Amino acid sequence: MPTCRGRGLLIAAGALCAALTMALHTWIPNGAVNLGSLFQTFLPWTGLSVPVLLLAAAVRRSRLAAVAVLAPVVVWGCLFGGTLIDKGSERAGSGTFTVVSHNVDEENPDPARTARALAASGAAVLALEEMSPKATPVYERELAAGYPYRSDTLGVRLWSKYPLNDVEAVPIMPWTRAVRATVETPGGPIAVFAAHLASVRVTPDAGFTTARRNDAARKLAAAVRAEPLTRVVVMGDFNGTAEDSALRPVTSQLTSAQREAGAGFGFTWPARFPVVRIDQILVKGMNATSAWTLPATGSDHLPVAASFRL
Repeated sequence: MPTCRGRGLLIAAGALCAALTMALHTWIPNGAVNLGSLFQTFLPWTGLSVPVLLLAAAVRRSRLAAVAVLAPVVVWGCLFGGTLIDKGSERAGSGTFTVVSHNVDEENPDPARTARALAASGAAVLALEEMSPKATPVYERELAAGYPYRSDTLGVRLWSKYPLNDVEAVPIMPWTRAVRATVETPGGPIAVFAAHLASVRVTPDAGFTTARRNDAARKLAAAVRAEPLTRVVVMGDFNGTAEDSALRPVTSQLTSAQREAGAGFGFTWPARFPVVRIDQILVKGMNATSAWTLPATGSDHLPVAASFRL
């Protein structure tokens, strides 16, 4: 039977393993079950290991274990400490150019209410994903007055207060899951991409199924890389977090508005009790002044918003 000292050593070893796993999360291989992507999706929640380890150290009255727990505390703080600070330089919605992205959910029971809530945000551009053919006319009717310009793409659409030019579908999947447009703002043109990457699943036999999502991300990244305009906003449902290494083809080219100017993690899914941020607003060529999530609508996702200084 392990001695108290031995038990303390086990807790200390567990703390060091937790710290190393957090610090080296990008080294975790995906392999057949995409373990790396799955771990990175829930990476912020690894901080919960700290109170568990502290409690174990207290129960065993092990000073060694208590000191060892400082390792995961420091690593988690380096990874996410800055995330908890409100970095917005202006009040929400007060930036020069504001955008909102929302997976409205094709099963949304009240699309009219959702449309009105999004319009009330005052955003210059709305990017809506997962629009069903049945609900699309409802959004068109509710948003017509405030957003006279829109793309006519299927599934993923843009609505804008400013003229939209060069609107085209971006072929990231066999059917339309991304659209690109030039928004002619008073401060000059901005390239805006709205995207809905392929869904992911966690199954006992296949693990974390991300192959189609990752392929869509690579194609989206190629379109962003070829974009001639210097100011670019890419937003939508990525079905993955900014920490997911598999999405680096896209995220490495851009800056997360939430990370740059938000407060907290900005979790978006599921709407009733958000645990991950899979809805993103990414940018280059502009500085984000604020980023936030909007209140729940009838969707299973929360809307995300960001303001930028042109």
